[in-house]
Amino acid sequence: MTGVLADSQIHEMIGAGRIAATAPFQPGQVQPASLDLRLGDMAYRVRASFLPGRGNTVTDRLDELTMHEVPLTGGAVLEKGCVYVVPLTERLALPDGMTAAASAKSSTGRLDLMTRVITDHGVEFDRVCDGYDGPLYAEICPQSFSVVAQPGQMLTQIIFRHGRTALSDDELRDVHARTPIVSDTPVISEGLGFSVDLRPETGDLVGYRAKRHTGLIDLAKLNHYDPADFWEEVRTTKGRIILDPGAFYILMSREAISIPPDCAAEMAPYVAMAGEFRVHYAGFFDPGFGWAEAGGTGSRGVLEVRCHEAPFVLEHGQVVGRLIYERMAARPALLYGKDLASNYQGQGLKLSKHFRG
Repeated sequence: MTGVLADSQIHEMIGAGRIAATAPFQPGQVQPASLDLRLGDMAYRVRASFLPGRGNTVTDRLDELTMHEVPLTGGAVLEKGCVYVVPLTERLALPDGMTAAASAKSSTGRLDLMTRVITDHGVEFDRVCDGYDGPLYAEICPQSFSVVAQPGQMLTQIIFRHGRTALSDDELRDVHARTPIVSDTPVISEGLGFSVDLRPETGDLVGYRAKRHTGLIDLAKLNHYDPADFWEEVRTTKGRIILDPGAFYILMSREAISIPPDCAAEMAPYVAMAGEFRVHYAGFFDPGFGWAEAGGTGSRGVLEVRCHEAPFVLEHGQVVGRLIYERMAARPALLYGKDLASNYQGQGLKLSKHFRG
């Protein structure tokens, strides 16, 4: 069973009690290669982000660091720049040899809503150790916009790995030879490299920059907000932009990417030597993303970019990240974009589903 668990195998884990929850699982919560995780009904405002560390539970740390409790029932404001910890509805009892990894969902990352999963005795964010048996928590820190959150909302997702799942560069070249995974000549080195698009085929709109002083975003309201109230358009005809320190950008990859049914992928930030910025949130790509037989012709990757201490000139075609392809333990019963409704299949430059247009 080496590989990333597919939807049918996740359902088996639920049936066996390896994945449990305090509320019935919802239709669509199991994705082709991942499980969406739900917020519980209480948020704890804490003084600082933390990892419990070996020998400590999250509850131990909350006893030390909680400033006040924020009930989420009916909707509650999570303020920009503050750190909250929310117990999740789901808990795990992983078998030996199985690990898990979490990531913010696409719409969460595009809101600059930093969301990471932590576990008892955890020493890393978004990583669940081999054989873990215990609860899950989400650390939430809104970066650009204050948000309204409610119980049951799904901000994070989790995948389950058994054995060595990452494809070697030679294995990835073989995949590309069988079914192309990128629209251009692949740049393969510890994964598939991808670059930024600052010369669009039409027009001069290349991205969006988050405004610094905005209203609230209610996470329950979809296709609701005017982008102009929250974002500044980034335009250029020169193939380059200057990133402002501390600013958050939505940009787009130059390459159209495809994930075949026997693979999943995880976006990894590029090495720090590339410059004073990073692709801010890692993310998972389900089998079928951009794949032709799932209704795609390759899909652009949306890049969530934050600049650090110094202004930085970002050039068209500059490599900014890489996709780590992983083998699936089984072919999913449902594919992204073919069998499941998708907001981002065949996407271009696109804000989160909360915005109109």
